Amino acid sequence: MKKYLYSLFEESGTLSVEEIFLHVIIALILGCVIYLSYYFTHAGGVYSKKFNVSLMTLTVLTATVMTVIGNNIALSLGMVGALSIVRFRTAIKDSRDTTYIFWTIIVGICCGVGDYVVAVVGSAAVFVVLLILGRVKNDNRILLIIRGARNMERRVEAIVFDYFDARAMLRVKNTSRESIELIFEMPRRIYMKSNKKEKSITEMIYELEAIEYVNIVTQNDEISG
Repeated sequence: MKKYLYSLFEESGTLSVEEIFLHVIIALILGCVIYLSYYFTHAGGVYSKKFNVSLMTLTVLTATVMTVIGNNIALSLGMVGALSIVRFRTAIKDSRDTTYIFWTIIVGICCGVGDYVVAVVGSAAVFVVLLILGRVKNDNRILLIIRGARNMERRVEAIVFDYFDARAMLRVKNTSRESIELIFEMPRRIYMKSNKKEKSITEMIYELEAIEYVNIVTQNDEISG
């Protein structure tokens, strides 16, 4: 009985125990590479330790699944059916996270079928690209929100467009019978450049009559959690 149980443990399709361990270990090593890449490219930004650990474990799990499936078509179809009922509702905070998810899955598949060269070369290329370009961020935009009397619309627009050399774009205009709210958008560098002028944009706007408030908001595409 013991020999029978040992033989079941020792055999997994056409793979030996040594080959299975090799698949998992290589996947774990490359998972650590992905871990380091995510750590360096997200340092100082939207960085999640839990998500990074999940990337490494996902690599190993994918390799394990591919090792089990092997060349068994029936088993692969059954596995697809079983996984299709899983619903992932976690929001992706950064578009780069999608790249890392696919990277872990692809590395896991390559290691699971024994294509170590493809996994290593592909991971090395992606690692270098993300290390060089991974910290590239979208330029923050500035929103200038002004609310005042409706008859001030033309004068407010003239001051804003002149102050920012026509680089501010009018994005939203909310009106009522008595008041108006204007929202202008501009690149952060344009706003920072305007700070060198003698008067700030808020001072110039408040010099007009019937201005309720002036808000300046930084808009960023990245979502922090």
